Amino acid sequence: MITDANYLTNLPDWSVDHALASAAQNHVVLDPEHIEILQVARAFYDSYGFSPSMRPLCKTVTASLGIEKGRSVYLNQKFPGSPAKLIAQLAGLPVPKNCL
Repeated sequence: MITDANYLTNLPDWSVDHALASAAQNHVVLDPEHIEILQVARAFYDSYGFSPSMRPLCKTVTASLGIEKGRSVYLNQKFPGSPAKLIAQLAGLPVPKNCL
């Protein structure tokens, strides 16, 4: 099930196909680098029980994928607008608590 804001209500329903469809609605074309970031965000959620806001997202991506991919500039290029919110949406996670 999906909310009005296009967030999944049942996290186990997420799939890469869901991410691709949701990305298309947001005018984002996902490549393997996008998918690995979505998977890192889902792993963060599994560990901590909440979606990462921008700072923890950068730290987690840096730890998992390297410093270049963990930079906020890189994440903004890959996920324009509000990267933490868009990543959460595409990864099938709830809206991060302190994202506007």
